[in-house]
Amino acid sequence: MATPPANGDVRTPSWRLHLWRRVREFAVPPPMIASASARRSVGDWAGACAAARVHVDLDLRDVARRHGRELASRIRADLRSLAPDLLRWHLPRSAPHGLLRPGLTVSLARYAPTDVAAPLPLHLVARTPPGWADAGQWFSLALWDPARPHVDAGLHPHPHPSRRFRLDLHRHLWDAGASHALRARSGIDRPDRPALDRWASEAELLLRADGRGSGRLGVRLGSRTLLVLGRTAAASPVVSASAEAGDHALPLLPDAATWATPDVELLRAGLIEPEALHPLVAAALAPGRPAAAPETAAAAGEREQARPHTVECGGARHRIAVVDGVLAPLDHDADELRREELLAALSGTPLPCLRAIDQAHRDPASLDDVRGRLDHGDVDGAIALVTSLLGPDAVLRDGALRDELAAAALRRVDHGLYRAGLAPSQARPLPRPARRDDPLRRALRTRPRDGLRR
Repeated sequence: MATPPANGDVRTPSWRLHLWRRVREFAVPPPMIASASARRSVGDWAGACAAARVHVDLDLRDVARRHGRELASRIRADLRSLAPDLLRWHLPRSAPHGLLRPGLTVSLARYAPTDVAAPLPLHLVARTPPGWADAGQWFSLALWDPARPHVDAGLHPHPHPSRRFRLDLHRHLWDAGASHALRARSGIDRPDRPALDRWASEAELLLRADGRGSGRLGVRLGSRTLLVLGRTAAASPVVSASAEAGDHALPLLPDAATWATPDVELLRAGLIEPEALHPLVAAALAPGRPAAAPETAAAAGEREQARPHTVECGGARHRIAVVDGVLAPLDHDADELRREELLAALSGTPLPCLRAIDQAHRDPASLDDVRGRLDHGDVDGAIALVTSLLGPDAVLRDGALRDELAAAALRRVDHGLYRAGLAPSQARPLPRPARRDDPLRRALRTRPRDGLRR
C-alpha cells in the first residue's frame, strides 16, 4: 500500500498543521543547521552534507573522466551552493509522523551533455531510502545517468527521478543562493490569488524546461484524479482541457508548483514564529526579523538540569532534580530514602518522590519529545533530553523509554545493511516499538486516501 504523503489532501486542516508544526520542531534541529551552514560557508560542501546526515554517492573525478571537466565543474558549483539542511527541510514527507517520503528519487538539477553521442541529460538527485531502512532519516546525493539508469542505485526501489517531485524547477528549495525566491513563489504576498494564476507561470517553467513552448500538461489533484491543462505559445492563462487516452504520459506539474509550502500556512495560522523556521526560509518569508541563535543540545540539557521539578509528597511540595549525575529527591534525608528503598524492594509503596523518579526512568512525560527526535534521526537531541531529565550517570530501567532507545539503536543496523547492499530478505526489518494510541493517529485513520497536502 502506498505511503500517504504529508503534503496530500486532508479534511481536518488542524491536524495537518499540527503534523507540520511537529516536523518543523524535530526534523531539522538547529544544531544541524548551524553545523551544516558553517561548513558550507567555507566551501566544504561534503562536510555540510555529513552534518545534515546526507550520504554522497558521487565521485566528481569519475564524472570528469566520463563526461568531461566542464560538466564536473558545473556539478561542483551546484554542490557548493547546495544547503543540505534546507533540502532536508523541503523534501516531501509522509504521514503519520512526518518522516521523509521513503523510496523517492528527486531531481535537483539537470545537465545537458557535452557529448553528442549522449543526448539525454544527467540529473543530480537526492534519494531517500526505502521505509525498512529509514533509521536516522539519512538520504543520499547521486548522479543519475539515463544511459545507465540502474548503475550506483543499489537496492533503491525507484532510481528514476520522480515526475511528481522535481526540485530542478525549484532551486530555491535547496540552493542557498536562490532561497530568496521562496517568497515570490510561495504566494505569501498573494493569499487571495487564484491557484490557476500561479499554475500559469509554473506551467511555463515546466514546458520550457522540457523544450516545449506550448502544449498540454497534467496537475495531480489526488491519487486518482489528474486535471489536464493546456497552454498556448502566446502565454495565455492555463485553461482546462478534455482528458484523452495517454494523458498519464503528459508533463506533470510538480507538487511544489501546485501546493503552498506548509511554512506559509503555519505562519498565517500563528502556529509558528519566524525564529523557529530555517534561517534561509525565515529570511525569505519574514524579512527583517532577527534570526534566533541556535541552541546546542548540550546547552539545552544544562538548562533543563538546572531546573528542579516539584512533586506532591506527604502533603507538601517536594523537589527532585539532577544531583551528582542522577535524578534524586532533594527534600528527604539519606536514612529516610534507604528505608523507602528497602520498603519498595519488599513490594511496598514508596514515597511519591521515589515513584516520580521511577516513572521518569520508565515512561517520562517528555517521552513523546524523545520519540520525535529519534524518529527524525536526532539521536544527539534525544540523548541530551534524556540526560537533562535523568542525569548523565542514570541507569535506565525497564519501560517505554528504554524500549524506544533500544529500538532506535537496532533500526540503525537496518540502514547500515541497506547501504551495504543487503536486501530485505537478507536483513529482516526491525519493527518500531508498540506505542499508545494518540489523537493525531486516530484522526489520520479517517483521512482521504491521498494523505496530507502541504
